[in-house]
Amino acid sequence: MYICIQVSIQKKIREAEEAARKSKFTKAVIRVRFPDNHTLEVNFHPSETMQSLVDFLKRVLSQPDLPFYLYTTPPKKIIKDVSQDFFSASFIPGAIVYFSYDLPKGDDVVAANSGPFLHEDVMSLKGLEVIAEQPDPVQSAPEPATVIRPPVTQDPKPAEKKSVKPKWLKM
Repeated sequence: MYICIQVSIQKKIREAEEAARKSKFTKAVIRVRFPDNHTLEVNFHPSETMQSLVDFLKRVLSQPDLPFYLYTTPPKKIIKDVSQDFFSASFIPGAIVYFSYDLPKGDDVVAANSGPFLHEDVMSLKGLEVIAEQPDPVQSAPEPATVIRPPVTQDPKPAEKKSVKPKWLKM
């Protein structure tokens, strides 16, 4: 009887710790990287499912009728379970997900993978943060997306050197 009570208490403690970890994060930052090196950043609630990411991508893709899949690396792991939430998929606080079309080998694959992946409207927002009005605060919806440019390098300032002798050095 003593063992059963102790196991039950430990289980409740673990559940409370996991609930505390879940409540600490309020958003999941998902970056979708396309084969043309463009990155689309979207904010979701951690309890939303992968299906919400797939639905969002279907709205912003230039060819939404073509089948596609998402994967993470390393190692390459294709996301098959779209009913999984971002927290249980370990995508909290953020993750990089790669996009690829799921087409049989042939000329269509080359044409699909070489063209633009996102709508022109989305590409015109490159580098800008989109702020959209949310119609209903009760309904969970992904936050606006941002297309990220490759980082711009800046020249670092040279550090000034002081010629001060230490206090312990006596000359």
